[in-house]
Amino acid sequence: MSYLRTNELGVAMKTQTDRLGRATIIGLLLLACFATARAQADWRRVLELSGTWKFELGDDPRRAEPGFDDRKWELIDVPGRWEDQGYPGYDGYAWYRRHFTIQKDDANKALYVRIGAVDDVDEVYVNGHFVGFYGSFPPEYATAYGVHRQYRVLARYLNPGGDNVIAVRVYDDQLEGGIVRGDVGLYEDRNALWAEYSIEGNWKFTTGDDMDWREPGFDDHAWKSVIVPACWETQGFKGYEGFGWYRTTFRVPGDLASERLILLLGKIDDFDEVYLNGERVGRTGSMPRESGEWRNDQRSYAQLRAYILAPGVLRPDQDNVLAVRVFDGVMQGGIYDGPLGLIERSRYMQWRNSRRDDRGAVERFFDFFLK
Repeated sequence: MSYLRTNELGVAMKTQTDRLGRATIIGLLLLACFATARAQADWRRVLELSGTWKFELGDDPRRAEPGFDDRKWELIDVPGRWEDQGYPGYDGYAWYRRHFTIQKDDANKALYVRIGAVDDVDEVYVNGHFVGFYGSFPPEYATAYGVHRQYRVLARYLNPGGDNVIAVRVYDDQLEGGIVRGDVGLYEDRNALWAEYSIEGNWKFTTGDDMDWREPGFDDHAWKSVIVPACWETQGFKGYEGFGWYRTTFRVPGDLASERLILLLGKIDDFDEVYLNGERVGRTGSMPRESGEWRNDQRSYAQLRAYILAPGVLRPDQDNVLAVRVFDGVMQGGIYDGPLGLIERSRYMQWRNSRRDDRGAVERFFDFFLK
């Protein structure tokens, strides 16, 4: 079944024949997403990464691995067009690599890597872990030129006090190429919310849709193990759009379970229904109708999921099974950002009430196109 937005924007994004129009729309959407995320956060630069990087032309997936031997690679300044640094007229694939060290205290923060604006398409790896991409590589080429990249980096991906490697795969279709401009570094979101009991980490995941998968007794051992939060495209499901299910099992201490708690599920692209021990505890967005048509008029992908738990739903000092049904209609999908876990209602409301309304012109522009 083909899932389509019912508004003209979604149809345009799904039309492969109009490459230029599709690329332009994607660029505008990604720019709006990035501007919104940066406005709502309180950023601190943890590590400056602009300057000299390792660089080589061509394409080889082994270059993403931290142990790959890049000693014979040439050096290049980042940011900066590669045409201006000894590679005039080159269009095609190239890789960048940068080694760095990070302290333990910083590694445990809510970190994001920024690599500036890339011409045209990129994939980014941290110590071999795929953390994000913008655009689409050939043969289904779509540029994300000019969009400033920012990707979540989980603490488990880092090697505090030791060697760490960021590897960036780039494809340039024409004109200037590479990491051309913007901030490059690791940044902490000091306004990030954190949970008293975290459920981030390894979950089970499968594509498809079956309401039996919400039941706590369902056997999910054959499902793929994935990291949450991270969009499913970075974990073996690139290009997939449709339904997917996540499941995890956790135990909560009795003293925490006695509090009035809120379940945090980060940000999900696009819609979700959440079941705890087989009982639905929350949902955001409207799942597609039987015709396969869907309409995203709520900007669901950008909403932090926070669901109040009724008394008796959570089982203290016992196994609790959480199942999350997700539908993604376009671009990246899944539980892509945190935090995930349990938080006391009083602290969550204090955090929520303290936030400023940072909605600016770019975000209002984005809302206009999703009406």
